[in-house]
Amino acid sequence: MKRFHIHMRVENLDASIAFYSKLFAAQPARVEGDYAKWMLQDPPVNFAISTRGGAPGLDHLGIQVDDASELAELKARAEQAELALTDEGETTCCYARSEKHWVTDPQGVAWEHFHTLGSVPMFSEASPQAKPQATSACCTPRGKPIGIAVNAANSACC
Repeated sequence: MKRFHIHMRVENLDASIAFYSKLFAAQPARVEGDYAKWMLQDPPVNFAISTRGGAPGLDHLGIQVDDASELAELKARAEQAELALTDEGETTCCYARSEKHWVTDPQGVAWEHFHTLGSVPMFSEASPQAKPQATSACCTPRGKPIGIAVNAANSACC
């Protein structure tokens, strides 16, 4: 199964948790000091908010998959379409260990394709294995393809 992923940057985490909990009629599945995530079933979406990064608003979009074969299928589709792809491999981001890669749409919006491998107690750690696979893709300090404004001082990932 694939699940749509949306990550928003917010100014006030507590106010945003209260708002989205009412909007979704559900409490977050995970809450940290700078992050919250809802794993909704109807519609199936992984909706995350954090106080990390730049100005409030859309951070990135994505597709979360349940297994490695689905991730490989998304990667093959991007490669066959000759999309600039940044492969992070296994990395830690958003309090999870994941296998992931990124593509960027024509407007500069980053799309994350990922398979979550497990939960970890930290937001992120350096990802030395990130490797662009096309000359037009380049990683920012947060591991995303160019096109997404980032504040490297405040965030190392997602």
